[in-house]
Amino acid sequence: MTALIFQPAKNAMQSGRARMQDWVLKFEPSARRSTDPLMGWTGTSDMSGQVTLSFKTCEEAERFAKRHELQYEVITREPRSRKSKSYADNFSADRRQSWTH
Repeated sequence: MTALIFQPAKNAMQSGRARMQDWVLKFEPSARRSTDPLMGWTGTSDMSGQVTLSFKTCEEAERFAKRHELQYEVITREPRSRKSKSYADNFSADRRQSWTH
């Protein structure tokens, strides 16, 4: 069974950065999804795809995967870049765009 270890991105309904520091271990699906012929719903016989484990650090997640003899892949994200802005930049003379109402 293969597992992915990553930090989740914030969703569209989230304004803060809570729970973005946690690391998640999630299993890759081992079975294909099938379509129910009557209702058209998709389903799978693989229940490990529903398991999501949270850890405080990446090392804890890796230790868990090694202890349970899981193959895993760590996916890291790029650090956020902060763009320093000030209110006075809206009225500067060397603005790239014209300032209109």
